[in-house]
Amino acid sequence: MHKVLVIDDEPQIIRALTVNMKARGYEMIAAPNAAIGNALAIDRHPDVIIVDLGLPDRDGLTVIKEIRTWSNVPILVLSGRTDSKFKIIALESGADDYITKPFDVEELFARIKAVSRRREEKIELRSIIMGELEIDFTRHGITRVTGDSVAPHLTATEWKVLEVLAHNRGSLVTKRKILDAGWGENYAEENGSLRLFILQLRQKLEPNPKSPIYLLTEPGMGYRFVEV
Repeated sequence: MHKVLVIDDEPQIIRALTVNMKARGYEMIAAPNAAIGNALAIDRHPDVIIVDLGLPDRDGLTVIKEIRTWSNVPILVLSGRTDSKFKIIALESGADDYITKPFDVEELFARIKAVSRRREEKIELRSIIMGELEIDFTRHGITRVTGDSVAPHLTATEWKVLEVLAHNRGSLVTKRKILDAGWGENYAEENGSLRLFILQLRQKLEPNPKSPIYLLTEPGMGYRFVEV
């Protein structure tokens, strides 16, 4: 049973999540403000933390930053702030994913499963499957599982971009995080370069580059690698 700490001051949200968590076999811990949430995070060791940004005693971004100083527990933001700038700030502060209110319950639990799975998996990602391609990160090689055509070749930077997306599979990865991984901090504003490399990766790896199913764009924010 996974323990999920929900830091949110809206009673209706807590009631709805309590019912749905119990129905799906999760143990839910509720906190109405940042102070109690921080204390419960330390005392109860949750497997996942869900936090609202508009808490009564402190901004949720501060909570995320504080938790990140001592824990790598997966953090999901559940907030009514829909502006992409808040999403980007939350993700760069240490959140693993961001869902806006009102939210779809099934999507929320799919995101919880995704971040939980990444925590349980080994830190080192050895390989992934994309259609008929097996991507091996240990040797930086690609094998075509079916067919006789030659497997594509990736450049060093393309490998870096793909690796940061694959290691965070299921989660939104901001442009800044991908740029830092691929080019370093000196190139943090080179969004044009990033778009080009994503396009090249789709051309080489997606079954249909014009309709990608693995390397998805989150408009204005970043990209997401999805396992199909």
